[in-house]
Order: sequence, then C-alpha cells, then structure tokens
Amino acid sequence: MARPDLCTTEEISTLVNRFYGRVRADPALGPIFNAHIDDWPVHLDIMVKFWSSILLGSGEYSGTPMPKHVALPDLDATLFKRWLALFHETTAELPNRDMANQADELARRIARSLWFGYQMNREPNRMPAELDHD
Repeated sequence: MARPDLCTTEEISTLVNRFYGRVRADPALGPIFNAHIDDWPVHLDIMVKFWSSILLGSGEYSGTPMPKHVALPDLDATLFKRWLALFHETTAELPNRDMANQADELARRIARSLWFGYQMNREPNRMPAELDHD
C-alpha cells in the first residue's frame, strides 16, 4: 500500500500540521489532545514520521499507538468520527489527490482499529461496535 512516489515528506508535514491545527481548535477533540500532549512540536514530528511510514514506506516510525489511546478515559464513537471528519476536511484541501485519497483510506482503517481496540480493552466480553453505527 505504501508508495515511495506518492508524495513528499513536505506534503505529509503540511497534512499533519493542518490536521492537528484543526484538532487543537476543535471544541470536542482539542481539550483531549491538549490535556495529553505536552510537547506539540515533538508530537507533530512523530506524526510526520508515522504518516511517512505508512504512506511512503519510509520505516521512520516505530511505536505502538494502541496503548496510549486505550488509556484515555471516556472516549466514544462520536470522537473517532469527529477525528475522521477533521482529517477528511484537511485532505480535501490537498492538491495531491492520490495522496489525499490514500491518506483518507488509511485514516479510516486507523480510526476503526483504534476504536475497536479501545472497546475491546474497556469491555473485553462485549462485541465492539462499528464506527458507522452508534
């Protein structure tokens, strides 16, 4: 799925910075992110490495995002949907449509995976709900 010719690191940096600018300003997501991220420049750099790894296959990111997300209290599907909506708003503005489409698809998969992991961690004996349904 990763393609080294899909985009540049600069394009990924633009995506990440614009997206997290929206997240930080969002009334629902902003307080959650701002309460848990102490150093935004470091976080943004990590996110550029993450997206470079999955879009370009750069291998720059090595980490395990699931534990950090499942540790957050009181998340629900509406927050994951809001995250996706802000991501899509950001990619809609990108001139590189191939990159935007690929990033959107990966963001959907990531949101679904994190939402499933969150639910399974919180209620292991209950079948997780899809993001498409409340």
